Amino acid sequence: MKNSSRRQFIVASSAGLAFSTLGAPANSASRSRIDSRIDLAMKKLANLGPNFSKLIDSSAGILMMPRIRRGGVGIGTSYGEGALLIGRAPVEYYSVASASFGLQFGIQRYSSAMFFTSENSLSSFRRNDGWTLGADLGYTMIDQGEVIDIDSNTYSDDVYGVIFGQEGLHFGVTLEGSKYSRIIR
Repeated sequence: MKNSSRRQFIVASSAGLAFSTLGAPANSASRSRIDSRIDLAMKKLANLGPNFSKLIDSSAGILMMPRIRRGGVGIGTSYGEGALLIGRAPVEYYSVASASFGLQFGIQRYSSAMFFTSENSLSSFRRNDGWTLGADLGYTMIDQGEVIDIDSNTYSDDVYGVIFGQEGLHFGVTLEGSKYSRIIR
């Protein structure tokens, strides 16, 4: 096999693996299924410790993505659906999609929560449908479990992101972009 055809094969295989393992957005969850997944994820998050319970209670809003699926070989994708919670009640539904490129291999499922600690950060998020972490919104990642995220935006304390409930195996060092978009459910 020539080098160029080998690269094309690897890229095509990576994309096919990622899309087939993650499920396309066409397999989106119903509102009641998203709500039940959020209830379970909130219980898991609250059980991580008293600091998380305090953060849940004091936040102006929480963007909870209870099930995000991620996979890739070289090129990766992820997709998940969730809701914006205000006072622990879902008020709007969102999806997150991302693409990544780099040294990576594997499949993983995890939950993510973004805590808006001020009314200003929550209002900014709700005004701008389709924002990207790192470009449109500064945030701070909180270490949890085996995940350590180092980010150039860790100077802002208006939004905290937590990744928890990891299942599967995904290794890598990548460059990634994520987009959150409002969906109708």
